[in-house]
Amino acid sequence: MNAPERESTPGPGNGGLFDSHLHIIDPRFPVTANQGYVPPTFTVDDYTTHTAHLDVTGGAVVSGSFQEFDQEYLCEALARLGPGFVGVTQLPADVTNERILELQHAGVRAVRFNARRGGGTPLDQLDELARRVHEIAGWHVECYVDARELHELAPTLAALPAVSIDHLGLNADGLNHLLRLVERGARVKATGFGRFTGDVPTAMRAIADVNENALIFGTDLPSTRAPRPFRDSDITLVRETFEESQANRVLHDNAVDLYRPPAFTDPPK
Repeated sequence: MNAPERESTPGPGNGGLFDSHLHIIDPRFPVTANQGYVPPTFTVDDYTTHTAHLDVTGGAVVSGSFQEFDQEYLCEALARLGPGFVGVTQLPADVTNERILELQHAGVRAVRFNARRGGGTPLDQLDELARRVHEIAGWHVECYVDARELHELAPTLAALPAVSIDHLGLNADGLNHLLRLVERGARVKATGFGRFTGDVPTAMRAIADVNENALIFGTDLPSTRAPRPFRDSDITLVRETFEESQANRVLHDNAVDLYRPPAFTDPPK
């Protein structure tokens, strides 16, 4: 994997950056090869070093396929990163209600289903688990899926209380399927631009035209298996695509509204 690139690009703007998609890979915790791939180390310290110049106010640490159902690494990372950060985890379908509430207290705010890489709960159990975590803890579902395949999942996803799709849906050929979900309230992560097959500004504008609150930006650091890693200029691209108020929604406000991080939602003590 190539190292994330740093450029002399200004920070994200007055609202700062809420990084809605990042991975922490700490060798102290279990990592399982996925499709033969084992990711390189990318610790909390690595993340904070790489983003020190970006005015990050918080973010979402997302469990990768290679982390399967381990939450120990995630809870430790959230404790170190602070109350601006939340977690997105993978859970077995038989997880107890008590465990869901424990993870909520630790800062977890969503459950992930990985249709592209596996490593989590099978998709045929998505509906039941998604409804249960939302009822118990108010979590939403995040799906790593090629948008060309969304027509198969659409009846299930459209009926759920809250859904987010990773990496602009990966492929512009599925954009129409994605936009139909956005019409039903789905959020879309403007993340992993190097993973997307198509014109990124065109896709972002189309999503925001349907719902100005749908699009949320993230760095995707450390860009595991991506054709190209995150660049600071990805933030610049958002600012060049939208006028200022909409860019601020994409870079910060929409994600804060979705994730409800403690630093932004808990009353001061």
